[in-house]
Amino acid sequence: MDGKVVVVTGTSGALGKVVAATALARGARVAGLDHAPSQTPATAQRIELGGVDLSDATAATKAIEAVAAHFGRLDALINIAGGFAFEAVAEGDPRTWQHMYALNVLTALNASRAAIPHLAASASARIVNIGAIGALQAGAGMGAYAAAKAGVHRLTEALAAEWKGKITVNAVLPSIIDTAANRASMPKADFGKWVTPQELTEVILFLVSDGASAVTGALLPVSGRV
Repeated sequence: MDGKVVVVTGTSGALGKVVAATALARGARVAGLDHAPSQTPATAQRIELGGVDLSDATAATKAIEAVAAHFGRLDALINIAGGFAFEAVAEGDPRTWQHMYALNVLTALNASRAAIPHLAASASARIVNIGAIGALQAGAGMGAYAAAKAGVHRLTEALAAEWKGKITVNAVLPSIIDTAANRASMPKADFGKWVTPQELTEVILFLVSDGASAVTGALLPVSGRV
């Protein structure tokens, strides 16, 4: 990670915070993008841009251009920004499907499209997306979320094919991530079986590393002990 310029979306979330902090600790220069506001001052090693709606293509491009201007280049984009909704199909609201698509697919699509011109100039360009094991086969109440994450999987595969030899594009597919929010929503679950943010971070940062130069188009399950 030493010296790499890494963009992390969704840095205010439980996973985004760990990914950004770990990449920084290993020598990367990190740009965080998030919808939530940020008061973190810019430094030579880190910049935080808050209030960014990545579901809007113009806003995504503006943010990525600001990062490229600050650091002079981009080497990796980690698309963590996203959201979850649990809702049955028949009783649910069709707008939930649109919302899940915007939060999960459009954020990754717009950030990737904005970053690609800069990544193409890097000798070790990487895009890593966050998919979901639950998108491989949707369960009850998971339709809108699973459909959106399946879209992330297909986006990953299409970009990998289109940029083969120039940018590696992969996705990690977690099961349930051990976060405070997930523990609160499932208090009787066996938390020890879940994948921790740090465990998932290690896989993400491997895919960003030079050691993963031959891996592209992969949908990599990271299921913990579920």
